[in-house]
Amino acid sequence: MEVKNKLEILADAAKYDASCASSASNRKGKKGELGSSDGVGICHSYTPDGRCISLLKILFTNHCIYDCNYCINRISSNVKRAKFEIEEIVSLTIEFYKRNYIEGLFLSSGIIKSSDYTMEQLVEVARRLRVNHKFNGYIHLKAVAGASHELLDKASLYADRLSANIELAEEKDLITLAPGKTHQKIEKSMSIIKRSKDTNLEALRTKLKSKVNLVPAGQSTQMMVGATKTTDRVILLKANNLYKGYNLKRVYYTAFSPIPDSHSLLPSISPPLIREHRLYQADWLLRFYNFNVDEIVPKGVELLDLDQDPKLSWALRNRHVFPIDINKASIESIIRVPGIGMRNAQKIISARRFKALRFDDLKKMKISLNKAKFFIVTKDFNPHILSLDKEFLEFKKEEQLSLFSEDFSSLTGEV
Repeated sequence: MEVKNKLEILADAAKYDASCASSASNRKGKKGELGSSDGVGICHSYTPDGRCISLLKILFTNHCIYDCNYCINRISSNVKRAKFEIEEIVSLTIEFYKRNYIEGLFLSSGIIKSSDYTMEQLVEVARRLRVNHKFNGYIHLKAVAGASHELLDKASLYADRLSANIELAEEKDLITLAPGKTHQKIEKSMSIIKRSKDTNLEALRTKLKSKVNLVPAGQSTQMMVGATKTTDRVILLKANNLYKGYNLKRVYYTAFSPIPDSHSLLPSISPPLIREHRLYQADWLLRFYNFNVDEIVPKGVELLDLDQDPKLSWALRNRHVFPIDINKASIESIIRVPGIGMRNAQKIISARRFKALRFDDLKKMKISLNKAKFFIVTKDFNPHILSLDKEFLEFKKEEQLSLFSEDFSSLTGEV
């Protein structure tokens, strides 16, 4: 099969893996070497001028020994199969980079022969790019669950990011729908990657005679949403445990997409995409805003509100906390105000050192006040006072109408 045909098949097959955005990897270009990678990210990221920076996102092969019922590439699936040679991927990456099509590589794979054999192929691609071609662009590899400690250590040496996908939040669902896979095996790979990043691995570094930053962009994982009856609360609890246990950089949530001849337990339609979006918003609150799962999805609620974002939902459930005085409140309180993010909260903290902030000052900071105005107090603005004013105006209006009616009845003689 020609490389072009392989590329068509294996690029299309890779679209189901969402865990491929980059961040926190900064490798400067060097004389005599090829490419660079910076912290703004590559896949699914945009530069300030609006330019999209892309990865070559492909599978090494869509052959697979597993029969995961939710996967289009499972062994029992009737799809067209293809497999790259190692040097073909290396050449594609280099040639695409030279043509400015890409700035990095995302490489995943179906499992062929064994976990170790598959991982060995992926690592060899990255090794040749780094060592033979001095490629400094971004490389994201799939961390194959069950691969040996040694292979995952080598992957940590050459890749910017590794991803071992947990796939389903509840292990009982994984065992039912993906025979041969377990959370224990997947999380063991996460543990090895974490240990690789936490330790120096001087022996491996010595081989390259350079001080490299092992897996600088960390590790990520992916969970499907809507493939089972698992609630948002359970999904977020699992994500939170993974963040804390393995220092993950990202958990990616992907709405289940029905495939031909899938398991009878799987739904025939996709969940609403807004559910995936709400999970990302909730995930952001967990990672950067010091919310806990119980605050975002309380016990007994289980599902995120699809009609409003999780921070607004929390604020409305906790109306007694508001309004807060933005001239006095801590940054921890300010970032919990709907409509105010971390960057704007920092602007507020900085600006109030010089003056008591008014409502117009927030407008000048370009803070979105459509939501925030109901939850804050400034020097000249208080939603409680506005509420009282509104009630007073309604009262005066009713009083005037009443007086007018009485006057009119006296003129007409009506009782």
